[in-house]
Amino acid sequence: MANQTANEKTNENQCPQCKSQNIYQDGNLWICPECGYEWSTFASAQNTTASEVADTRIRDAFGNVLNDGDTVTVIKDLRIKGSSSVVKVGTKVKNIKLADAGDGHDISCKIDGFGAMNLKSEYVKKS
Repeated sequence: MANQTANEKTNENQCPQCKSQNIYQDGNLWICPECGYEWSTFASAQNTTASEVADTRIRDAFGNVLNDGDTVTVIKDLRIKGSSSVVKVGTKVKNIKLADAGDGHDISCKIDGFGAMNLKSEYVKKS
């Protein structure tokens, strides 16, 4: 009877990383053979949901949470697509707006001398 319960749980669960149904239990851990992710059998659905919410926040290159209106500094020379111009390291960008462009550019801003553009948060640090 206990084996049936474990098998039923295996069929109902899915990997939190890749959403695969092909998972198995090894002691106190669930393991996904497709992506290699491991998680505890004692992890509740509430904890998983809370961690997913935390992951949706946009963070800078050093892990600081970014908000609308923040000032950030560029940490790498950024070539502007379709132009020979470069946004230099140390350029301050004021009053950013967070946006989900879907292509990895999650910051909308206006840079003096360049105009409006989108940046990736991995190339900025919060000032």
